[in-house]
Amino acid sequence: MTVKVTERDDSHKSHEGVAAGIRIWDVYQQDLLVGMFHSEKDAYNYKAELETQEQQRERRSA
Repeated sequence: MTVKVTERDDSHKSHEGVAAGIRIWDVYQQDLLVGMFHSEKDAYNYKAELETQEQQRERRSA
């Protein structure tokens, strides 16, 4: 499984968000957007949670 965290660039934010200096981190699982966070720490915590869930599913199916 591929889970990655990226910071959203300004071209993908509203003009208001850019003006306010809002930062957004996107979490992608297998190239699908599965979460958006205002905190980088929260985004990485969610990534870890997704990876843990996937490992548990793999163990059960083995």
